[in-house]
Amino acid sequence: MNSVFQGKSFLAEKDFTKQELMYLIDFAIHLKELKQKNIPHAYLAGKNIALLFVGGLLIGFGTRYAGGCTSGHAISGLSDLQLPSLIAVIGFFIGGLLMVHVLFPLIF
Repeated sequence: MNSVFQGKSFLAEKDFTKQELMYLIDFAIHLKELKQKNIPHAYLAGKNIALLFVGGLLIGFGTRYAGGCTSGHAISGLSDLQLPSLIAVIGFFIGGLLMVHVLFPLIF
């Protein structure tokens, strides 16, 4: 699926023009209105429940594997200068970057 946003970083708004940002906001509002009216939209058909399910499993696995949630490691662990928390937070960032740059283009 080709998109005008393909190849742009969603981590920085400087990569977008004002018109592109307004389009994203308008599109999000449009999707929300369709959802409130229970009108299905082909763009998200079948992806909502799958993304929620897989995302929940990954968060649960990551929480068990890392010995705590992302907020706990980032706030409490780093403030105590604990090495395992630093490693976990670095892993969270790397995982997030991989998700945005590798998996999102495949899903959307």
